[in-house]
Amino acid sequence: MVTLSEADSKRRLAALGVPMLDERTVDTAAEAAAAATSIGFPVVLKLCGDAIAHKTERGLVRLNLGSADAVDAAGLELLARATPDDGPVQLLVAPMVRGTREFIAGATRDEQFGPCVMLGVGGVLAEAIADVQIRLAPIERVDAEEMIEQLATQKLLDAFRGEPPVDRAALCDVLMGLSALISSDDAVASVDLNPLIVAPADGRPIAVDALVEVNG
Repeated sequence: MVTLSEADSKRRLAALGVPMLDERTVDTAAEAAAAATSIGFPVVLKLCGDAIAHKTERGLVRLNLGSADAVDAAGLELLARATPDDGPVQLLVAPMVRGTREFIAGATRDEQFGPCVMLGVGGVLAEAIADVQIRLAPIERVDAEEMIEQLATQKLLDAFRGEPPVDRAALCDVLMGLSALISSDDAVASVDLNPLIVAPADGRPIAVDALVEVNG
């Protein structure tokens, strides 16, 4: 099993209509600082590579960086943390996204049932609530709509704490993109979008982290 880099995973999903942030991948800390200035502060900075799957556990993520100097310093630090086992690495620069609602979505290839698509409530309450919907892939748009409608925690989908309702059409697009990827490419073993943060301005679900695993 091979895990694609976060940047490559997101490129594959973006091509299928999954909403992604305005992110840049660069090779040096100075380039990261320039990219952050172009994107706008604050930003998130990550060390990425095909052999790096669990960035948070290894301390390879820096959040809420508010200046070019901060990005440059964090970039130098992250590049210094790379190991020979990581292979080629890059720095990923992305806008810092905050939201009170999170979802998780994904696709997998079950040994018994074949390709499946999943949607659930994410964030700190994900394990406690265990509110998840699963469908066999490929799905139709009506299936994606039903997955959203049948989540038990419907209040999170409506207007919430001064934020607009979740953009259900955009969330359907995410599920349809996952279905298309897992159904059309037999090499894809699994896809993980965690978290999908609901943007407080317009209710769109944005994939902050994405990983695609392929057989190979």
